[in-house]
Amino acid sequence: MDGALGAARDTKGFLPALFDFTFTHFVTPKLVRFVYLLATIALGIAWLFWLFVGFARGAGTGLAVLILGPILLIIYLAIIRMTLEFYLSIVRMSEDVHHRLPQA
Repeated sequence: MDGALGAARDTKGFLPALFDFTFTHFVTPKLVRFVYLLATIALGIAWLFWLFVGFARGAGTGLAVLILGPILLIIYLAIIRMTLEFYLSIVRMSEDVHHRLPQA
């Protein structure tokens, strides 16, 4: 079942799907991996930035960022992941409904 959906989903590339003004092809499944990768990299860079700032302010602040930073990073990453999965599930349900409806 997912094979047919996957084949229908990948009929257009990213740019043609992006500029599809009839909205018959969804761009969200193509973007989710890239957005998650960017969010992971951005959170890692932000943590490193705050780590340097923390140690510049003092050893206690730096150690707090070193210990608490990864915990907060994982929490933020989980929230981003759940949000992206929610968006993707909505699009997949919409694709499924679209393919099950009789074509006019």
